[in-house]
Amino acid sequence: MNRKLLAILPLLAFILVCVFLYQGLFANPRELQTGRIGHTMPAFNLPDLMQDNKRWQHTDLQGEVYLLNVWGTWCPTCLAELDYLTKLREQGVKIVGLYYVQSYDADFDGAFDMAALREEVSSMLSRAGDPYQFNILDLERTLALDLGVSGAPETFLVDSKGTILLHHTGDINPRVWRSKFAPIMQELQP
Repeated sequence: MNRKLLAILPLLAFILVCVFLYQGLFANPRELQTGRIGHTMPAFNLPDLMQDNKRWQHTDLQGEVYLLNVWGTWCPTCLAELDYLTKLREQGVKIVGLYYVQSYDADFDGAFDMAALREEVSSMLSRAGDPYQFNILDLERTLALDLGVSGAPETFLVDSKGTILLHHTGDINPRVWRSKFAPIMQELQP
């Protein structure tokens, strides 16, 4: 009996690997699943990117439906989506930026040039459009890690109670808005 089992074991392992790889053929690599959908926004207390003495907490954002857009000036896809996001803001969509600093690592260099970052952000937003009500600075990526962010751009749709309803990786464009965001936004309308 043991000899038969030992002879079949490699075949079973091969079949399991084939099934696993076969499922990967049909997976969409742009669709990241976040464990945060259906959960409330993680607690945070982070500074405003452009104002020294202003801090934002998760409770400050409750009461309105909003998009939390993870972005950075270093990100070409973020630049590409700014125009469309600005049009959405003009239509009344509240958009909060979560600025993702790619080049900063507190473990290696404690120095950070905030003035240069603010100038870079202001320059980019004045050229490409500014869709943001305000920008939260997540220098050490605490909120980004809590949200499961893997890069930029990523956008979260959050309801008025602070519940995350949708997480999209990649740019927001008319097609993505119509297919993913607009149906949920319509349901949220009073």
